[in-house]
Amino acid sequence: MAIVTLKGHPINTIGSLPAKGSEAPSFSLTKKDLSTSTFSDYKGKKIVLNIFPSVDTGTCAQSVRQFNEKASVLANTKVLCISKDLPFAQNRFCGAEGLENVEMLSDFRDGNFGKAFGVEFIDGPLMSLHSRSVVVLDEEGKVIYTEQVAETVDEPNYDAALEVLMDA
Repeated sequence: MAIVTLKGHPINTIGSLPAKGSEAPSFSLTKKDLSTSTFSDYKGKKIVLNIFPSVDTGTCAQSVRQFNEKASVLANTKVLCISKDLPFAQNRFCGAEGLENVEMLSDFRDGNFGKAFGVEFIDGPLMSLHSRSVVVLDEEGKVIYTEQVAETVDEPNYDAALEVLMDA
């Protein structure tokens, strides 16, 4: 279990992020067209998992914008923005913002992604949503970077996450 804060108040997650060097857990998430996307769909690509509570908050929205901008120049890399928002809300946000370099995926159906990656909040006002985190995977699905943002209202370290991709 990890402890992070929301405006200074501690909240707990169901587990911890996968360890650096480990193979990422498999996942099945919902795309904006309600079809299913699985971990195996991205084999052979570097992956940035931008995980957050809800795109309807300022910090979460900013993380999607930042990764859309910064990751657009990275070769063989997919940025997956993952929350429990309904796919309709995710699609509306990206359409309104003109964001085309990230893929929005939802864990609304069963929450298994949040559990497998250890990011589901188990208490507090955001209970059952995801902790703001970034996990970067190499082409073979190995974890090469993780960050669980200590204060939920803060943004992740975009540069550190993307720098590891340039070195990989």
